[in-house]
Amino acid sequence: MKLLLVVACALVDTDNRVLVTQRPEGKALAGMWEFPGGKLEAGERPEAALIRELAEEIGITVKEACLAPLTFASHAYPDFHLLMPLYICRRWEGIVAPQEGQAHKWVRPARLRDLAMPPADEPLIPPLIDLLGA
Repeated sequence: MKLLLVVACALVDTDNRVLVTQRPEGKALAGMWEFPGGKLEAGERPEAALIRELAEEIGITVKEACLAPLTFASHAYPDFHLLMPLYICRRWEGIVAPQEGQAHKWVRPARLRDLAMPPADEPLIPPLIDLLGA
């Protein structure tokens, strides 16, 4: 089974809310909510990939020193196995503006459980609640 490495980020605002974006139509798991991030390119470090993906997806600039690893998910999908580290980020430059037309919202950590999220994202929620509170 192919191993796919994807990085994700929990952007946290001053009210301890977390940003989620909605997967656009035409993509796998369309309509589900997820943490911003994406696939690593060949030879790319996870932090560099996350910085690139955050700029491409939501138009913000993040410095590597502002990324802190929190936890990871390991999930077997039918066609591949996903390994996804989750980083926390509280400081960035710019205003969150989805670049691919996807919906986005800021959510209290405990409310993440109310959203339809990909199976690999669900185990990332308890560590966020532990860190940020409900």
